[in-house]
Amino acid sequence: MSRRTAVVGGGWAGISAAVAATEAGHRVTLFEMAPQLGGRARRVDRSEPALDNGQHILIGAYRETLSLMRRVGADPDALLRRLPLALVDPMGDGLRLPGGAPVPAFVRAVLGHRGWSLGERIGVLVAALHWRFNGFEAGAQTSVAELTRGLSARVRHTLIEPLCVAALNTPAQQASARIFLRVLRDALFAGPGSADLLLPRAPLSALLPDPAAAWLEAAGADLRRTTRINTLTARADGWDLDGQPFDGVVLACTATEAARLTLPVAPAWSRQAAAFDYEPIVTVYLQSRGTRLAQPMTALASSADAPAQFAFDLGAIDGGGTRDGLFAFVVSGARAWVERGLDATAAATLQQAQTAFAAHTWRTPPILLRTLAERRATFLCTPGLARPPTAVGARLAAAGDYVDGPYPATLEGAARSGVAAIAALGAI
Repeated sequence: MSRRTAVVGGGWAGISAAVAATEAGHRVTLFEMAPQLGGRARRVDRSEPALDNGQHILIGAYRETLSLMRRVGADPDALLRRLPLALVDPMGDGLRLPGGAPVPAFVRAVLGHRGWSLGERIGVLVAALHWRFNGFEAGAQTSVAELTRGLSARVRHTLIEPLCVAALNTPAQQASARIFLRVLRDALFAGPGSADLLLPRAPLSALLPDPAAAWLEAAGADLRRTTRINTLTARADGWDLDGQPFDGVVLACTATEAARLTLPVAPAWSRQAAAFDYEPIVTVYLQSRGTRLAQPMTALASSADAPAQFAFDLGAIDGGGTRDGLFAFVVSGARAWVERGLDATAAATLQQAQTAFAAHTWRTPPILLRTLAERRATFLCTPGLARPPTAVGARLAAAGDYVDGPYPATLEGAARSGVAAIAALGAI
């Protein structure tokens, strides 16, 4: 008889776990509190233009995420626009990574950076060589700011800080150098195409949650939406969820929910999961009909008066349609701005958009469409952070981008954690 496996939580980690368990022949029941799957990476409503609850950049190194999409019938080549990595400002200046072998490509990109002096460019290459020589490892208590203090202020402001906040959603002064270097290693130096940007042409729900739900139901899985699990109770041969028996359980809900459920049965694990500090991300959607930016993703100079680090031209990414003239300005590491209030953040972002790009860029004056805040978007990825393990107890595992692993809170981390959780149950 096949195992009865429950997955609590229908975000990208829960989807990954449910798919892996189904492929292993389990009878899967997935519980999700929301009306739809997707967690923190989903479409927020069904109105037009389509808006997501945040902008998620995938990269070529996201092998597990791309494999998961393919397995449930979502074609990454059709749903994602692949572009070479470019951290380019509104004037077109910045780091542009060409194709080819990663090391020569990185060297060419740095030497071709028009905004840095020769000394600054050499400094970046020397630092990268040093990191590679040391196996992209750093001390557990080292911050990104400490790791890069030998670089010029201009390089830190135009390269390190945007990369750090984009990858870890944590300011460089607080961010773990160890995790930052792992991201750089796998993205910039893992092989041709690993650093490519994969920008969603469609709403996030179309990338994985919707096709995965259809795939799981077709495979016989039981998807129970709008269902919150209140109790987790141990049995001799498994676990009860609100009195329903299962042979194994994967907790793929938020760390807060997982900590609540496990407090009576695994208090040490529960305390670790409850100890995270979080950093918000704010997405400000603007509309300017008929406008196209010079590149689909533009790096912006953030400051005390300018919140956003990146602007996305959604119409340019997906080729127009209902998102033509729609722009997403992303404020990562947004705690200070959330404290000011979303109205203030939106107003400052609108002013930033008008001043960052030349006046003739905007065919019509940009207007505010909507402001969305994920107040617990990601955990603060700080030096020495102790993350809870995948294995919680016998036949009980956890999945989520917060679970111990090599990556920060990313879609790839979530997808990998789901596979690891099913492996921890002994299914793979």
